[in-house]
Amino acid sequence: MKKTLLVVATALLVTAMPAAQAQWVVFDPSNYSQNILTAARTLEQINNQIRQLQNEAQMLMNQARNLTGLDFSALADLRSALSATNQLIQQAQGMAFNVSQMDGEFSRLYPNAYSASTSGGQMALDARQRWRNSLEALRTATQVQSQAVQNFRSDEQTLTDLVNRSQSAVGALQATQATNQLLALQARQAIQAQQLQITQDRATVLEQARQVAVQERAREVRRRFQGEGTPYTPYTVNFYSN
Repeated sequence: MKKTLLVVATALLVTAMPAAQAQWVVFDPSNYSQNILTAARTLEQINNQIRQLQNEAQMLMNQARNLTGLDFSALADLRSALSATNQLIQQAQGMAFNVSQMDGEFSRLYPNAYSASTSGGQMALDARQRWRNSLEALRTATQVQSQAVQNFRSDEQTLTDLVNRSQSAVGALQATQATNQLLALQARQAIQAQQLQITQDRATVLEQARQVAVQERAREVRRRFQGEGTPYTPYTVNFYSN
């Protein structure tokens, strides 16, 4: 009986051994290390991709800022100031600023010499017109000067606005646009200076021409007074017969 139980126990033990061996965990250090290295490399690649995406996002944001336009334009104010000065010149009285029209008026009012057919009354009317031309030229010059002073006030505000926007520009486009408008302001002021110089020079030239015409008119009046015949020759008259 004991032998039979021993045989049965031995058989059961032999039968149970493969199942017990199947449940044991086998640890491979080299394989574990390889898996750790692979995971680390994968993580590094993911981090690199994340950094690359962040850099691309920052680049796109910078490009967007660089392409952001300036929400301010001084062009209308600059053109308005320039137009106001130009309108004063166009409305100027006296000698025309048109070249062909001016040539005709100048030749008539400021002749090199008066002909014998020109009446004294006509010369007087021409002298009056020359005086009016000089007066109107001076008036136009003073009007342009006054307009320039008014433009200075608006230019100061425009300059302040443009400088502030240039300094606070978020991108290259805004900075460039602000700089271009600053250059436009400078160009407008240069044109205004030319307009002012033109009106002042015109007043000076017309006054000089008027003085020359006055001398020519005086010469013609003197010539007519003296006449074309033999000048008077004084001689001694004796009122008492001696």
